[in-house]
Amino acid sequence: MANILIIEDDAHVSRTIRATVAMAGHRCTCLPDGTDAAKKVGSGEYDLVLLDVMLPGEDGFAVMEKLREYSTPVIFLTARQDVQDKVAGLRLGAEDYIVKPFEALELLARIEVVLRRYRKMEGVLHCGDLCVDVEKHTVMNGRSAVSLTPKEFDMLVFFMRHVDLAVTREQLLQNVWEYDYAGETRTVDLHVGQLRKKLGLSESLVTIPKLGYRLETPKGEKQG
Repeated sequence: MANILIIEDDAHVSRTIRATVAMAGHRCTCLPDGTDAAKKVGSGEYDLVLLDVMLPGEDGFAVMEKLREYSTPVIFLTARQDVQDKVAGLRLGAEDYIVKPFEALELLARIEVVLRRYRKMEGVLHCGDLCVDVEKHTVMNGRSAVSLTPKEFDMLVFFMRHVDLAVTREQLLQNVWEYDYAGETRTVDLHVGQLRKKLGLSESLVTIPKLGYRLETPKGEKQG
């Protein structure tokens, strides 16, 4: 997965972001301010920067000015909701501007979009015996190839990029079917049922009552 630099002065927020991106398999380094940001980004080892606006000393906009010479994409994270601040951040060259507080899935989805744009998103996903090649559009369950419909495949990819995270039916509709839906969500349930049947996921693709689903890491692979 990607190597992400998090520049955030609030230790609690920094730890939360780190835990969130780590759940998606990304590696990350945290900095409390922008002092060493240019040096870190200039090394070329990072695929993405998550940059807080309200930093001690130089603010995020000033730090962004120093990062503009590099090709590493930047997403601003900030509590500021002012439209002018958002416009300023985007004009400086940031790929996105996310207002705090935000849900874990929202952050991961925004990160995924930027990494795909820069072709830095991992193309082969693993979870237990499952292996999905996103580019080749193939699914292997152990040594057996499995045929999925396009929507089943997209749903599986979404689950595998958010392993161990609760996913609502609405989030699946928005990200797999790419539209907002406020009514019947049975189409999601039917596709989940097919994934369970075709891939033997009856135990690992669990239902969360009144919410949605969660694809869980096989017990033998969980750390700790």
